[in-house]
Amino acid sequence: MRILAIDYGDTRTGFAISDELGITAQGLETIYSNGNDKIILKKIDELLQEYSIEKIIVGMPYNMDGSVSERMKITEQLIHKLKCKYNKIKIDYIDERLTTVQAHKTMNFLGVNKHKKKNMVDTISAVYILETYLERQKNL
Repeated sequence: MRILAIDYGDTRTGFAISDELGITAQGLETIYSNGNDKIILKKIDELLQEYSIEKIIVGMPYNMDGSVSERMKITEQLIHKLKCKYNKIKIDYIDERLTTVQAHKTMNFLGVNKHKKKNMVDTISAVYILETYLERQKNL
């Protein structure tokens, strides 16, 4: 059974998935939704048909000081939609502060073309979200 991670954004949303043992994370893709959650839910439907997903982890965008951000409230609305639609799948969230910064550092280190970065950053951020979650699960 796999875990799906979501880096939910205003314009783009990145997806990553674990291996079947829940040890590693791999990036899947970034989709453009422009604030339309129906596009995201449709993509999740497709991923649920392709993979045996037992859990969905959503990156929660806290402010750097740990306080609630406006984007966090929007993300909580998405989580509510996920819980209603996919009530047989565990839905959880994890702090995603600095995942985008990590993703940009990784792409800079790898020498990724600046024009390709926009299409990759959310997928890489989703990988970092999932890796953080998997690491925490190991330490429980």
